[in-house]
Amino acid sequence: MDITFMVALVIALALFFDFTNGFHDTANAMATPIATGAIKPKTAVTLAAILNLVGAFLSTEVAKTVSGGIIREGSDGVQITPDIIFAGLMGAILWNMITWLKGLPSSSSHALFGGLIGAAIAGIGFNSVNLETLMQKVILPAVFAPLIAGIVAYICTRLAYALTARHDPETGSKLTQKRGGFRTGQIFTSSLVALAHGTNDAQKTMGIITLVLIAAGTQAPGTGPQIWVIAACAVAIAVGTYAGGWRIIRTMGSGLTEVKPAQGFAAETSTASAILASSHLGFALSTTQVASGSVIGSGMGRKGTTVRWNMVGKIALGWLFTLPAAGIVGALTALLVKTGVVGVLIAAVAGTSAVLFMFFYSRKSQVGHHNAVEVEEAGQAVRFAKKKALARARAKARAAKAPTEASTEPPVQGPVEAHEQKDSQR
Repeated sequence: MDITFMVALVIALALFFDFTNGFHDTANAMATPIATGAIKPKTAVTLAAILNLVGAFLSTEVAKTVSGGIIREGSDGVQITPDIIFAGLMGAILWNMITWLKGLPSSSSHALFGGLIGAAIAGIGFNSVNLETLMQKVILPAVFAPLIAGIVAYICTRLAYALTARHDPETGSKLTQKRGGFRTGQIFTSSLVALAHGTNDAQKTMGIITLVLIAAGTQAPGTGPQIWVIAACAVAIAVGTYAGGWRIIRTMGSGLTEVKPAQGFAAETSTASAILASSHLGFALSTTQVASGSVIGSGMGRKGTTVRWNMVGKIALGWLFTLPAAGIVGALTALLVKTGVVGVLIAAVAGTSAVLFMFFYSRKSQVGHHNAVEVEEAGQAVRFAKKKALARARAKARAAKAPTEASTEPPVQGPVEAHEQKDSQR
């Protein structure tokens, strides 16, 4: 197959992956502010799309890790081919679509790495993968980043509630419902997460396109992404983010735990800090894992909130299987494309058919901004319940004072008691 056509095909496929990455990861930034009512659903995804676009231009360290770190290329290593990259992208896209259909916040980043590694091993051999870089900048961050983010979110949530606790003067009980400042603050912190997501996830597709250009001999090994690559990837992830990914937003917003403004603020702050630090260091971090860990940690940090561990278990299984599942699909596709033009065409048709099938199947139980309001109302229901509980506590306190007040005043008689009293006097 003509190398120019194959490069163009891979670039188009990479941009489509970038699009799926956008709608797959919208929940990372905007699920919690939607859940607490801080931002309306459509406004949230629009803001996230704009900030993803801006964030994509702020750094290229992660792109360099992807293009020149994990898979060897150039004269010093193995010359990877556009066919192998095509196969790896197929594995990543299909896994992204499957997990989106199930509403599972799995890692688009690990799907990409898994597909690429599986394709490289099947198409070239084990020596095509830089295991040291893979361990240092992918595996270890995948293990420790969500744990650290969860611990930080737990501590921040406890501090937030402790520092803002007040007491009702009538009942002496704690008042925690008037924390509107956190809801306002969520607009800033969720925006920061969206910006950080652009600095990390958009770069992975930049790295893939840069890798295919290096493999085709149109760019020197070891160089970073060109400006047109940065711009194209920024637009693709922004459009994908605007598409929403409402299934995963619903899972992140209410499937893991009930989110209140102080929780959301803490979770978003820890998520943004972790992602921005990893982008600076060139770690190809899973923003989904960090965001999920933060939400779980914030849920554990607020008293009276239950973390839905059955959903946490499902998400953890998704994380565990992402790399190998995408790797298997990538490897099978690589074996197919090695047969020649016919193999590439079969892989392209099969992959496209699978994506279309999942898309149309999802229409049977459509989830969009019109019913994502269920997430938003989850936070409202908790507030109403607290107000009712507070009203009951105040009524109980007044009832406790009633006997002393009643001793100094004659009892109020109803018509029946008054008639019986007149009869006795007669």
